[in-house]
Amino acid sequence: MAGTFIVGETKIRPGTYFNIQKVGENQIVGASDGVVAIFFKSDFGPLAEAVEITPEEGYEKLYGTAGSTNAIREVIRAGATKCVCVRVGKGGTAATVTLDKDGDTEALKITARYPGAKDFAVTVREKLSDSSLKECVIYSGAKEFEKIEFAAGDDEVKALNDAFVNSKCFSSEIIASATGVLADVSEEAFTAGTDPTASNAEYSEAFVAAEAYRFNVACVDTEETAVHQLLASFIDRIFDAGQLAMAVVAEKKTVAFTDRMAHAAAFNSEKMHYVVNASAEISGEAVEGYLVAARIAGMIAACASNKSLTHTVVEGYTKLNDALTPTDISTAEQKGCIVLSTNTSGQIWIDSAINTLVSPADNQDDGWKKIRRTKTRYELITRCNDQADALIGKVDNDVNGRATVVSQLQGVINAMINEGKLVSGTASENTTYQSDGDYAYMDIQVIDKDSIEHLYLTYKFQFSSRTTE
Repeated sequence: MAGTFIVGETKIRPGTYFNIQKVGENQIVGASDGVVAIFFKSDFGPLAEAVEITPEEGYEKLYGTAGSTNAIREVIRAGATKCVCVRVGKGGTAATVTLDKDGDTEALKITARYPGAKDFAVTVREKLSDSSLKECVIYSGAKEFEKIEFAAGDDEVKALNDAFVNSKCFSSEIIASATGVLADVSEEAFTAGTDPTASNAEYSEAFVAAEAYRFNVACVDTEETAVHQLLASFIDRIFDAGQLAMAVVAEKKTVAFTDRMAHAAAFNSEKMHYVVNASAEISGEAVEGYLVAARIAGMIAACASNKSLTHTVVEGYTKLNDALTPTDISTAEQKGCIVLSTNTSGQIWIDSAINTLVSPADNQDDGWKKIRRTKTRYELITRCNDQADALIGKVDNDVNGRATVVSQLQGVINAMINEGKLVSGTASENTTYQSDGDYAYMDIQVIDKDSIEHLYLTYKFQFSSRTTE
């Protein structure tokens, strides 16, 4: 009977032995950029529930454009590839409308699934192309919001009620066991609902809703410093659980400049970013405070870790309404602030891509003060963690098994070197702590790349016009 052998092993008994090997390596985990968690208020949509939305899908269909949904707009404008959207608030009431059957008897009540003051109107009519069907069309303003088709005939009440089962935004109920033919109506207004309220507690609840999702950067729709502190605590908490994310906040220029700088410095964290002069215009439209923070959040999330956002132009910004002097810029950046300034062409850009870390901890170097290097390090940790997780329970805790782990981790390092994110790096088994039982220790040591951001030019001139031989 054939048996197995280890390469290089010599067997005592005659016979056939086999060894199984793999050709090629496991797929190396790649980078995941461009995902932003946004906490906002609106007049429609699920409350305290995270919904992933891509720019192609659009947020307007679910949340509309009221409230602070413009924060989502700014994140998408910055290049985000996915938004983890969480509507903040509690309470409120839902919009309703009652449809009659022929004879002006109430037959069917339609209720919005989510509370909010969003305006709706309903039209019930025969379908032009097919008289065997009728349409229930719900409008928001002048735009069609949802259309439901149902069978025309003797019991349209039941047919429409059954059709609403598949609606994502509305529910229905038959009134007093009504049956029969529904009366046609044209743009009959709903009784408007009321918007939920949002306090600090509701923001905390919204943060919890996003905790199960992976994202690069988070932002909120408010300039309230109490909410900013809650956001910072949330980012710290999920970091401890293995979710490496950042956040961006800002206040309006009505807050004293010295106070803004103090608020930024108080974070003292590589995870937190503070835009100190967040007041600009987009072709005459004012964008300030949380809107600027949302734009910068999207830019940080979308930027690959082999690039720097220093001197990156904020697309679409046409005017800076809180321009700082060179002295103020230097002072603010020493406090860990992101400053918007203008280049020689008058474009608005990020003066220096830094976070609020001013005094690094004992286990941090100055690289943690910069967005590029922090993104690179977070990416390395995330990709290596994911690569290692794929091996948990799949390899033995022996020399060969640990060598497999080292090889897979080195594969991530090599990939990031090739991507221009690392200068060099090695993965190895830890020599201080001995692997045993079901645990093993590995070391990952890298040198991450940076960009030239301070260029010193020395000009040398001579009085004589003769060239020196």
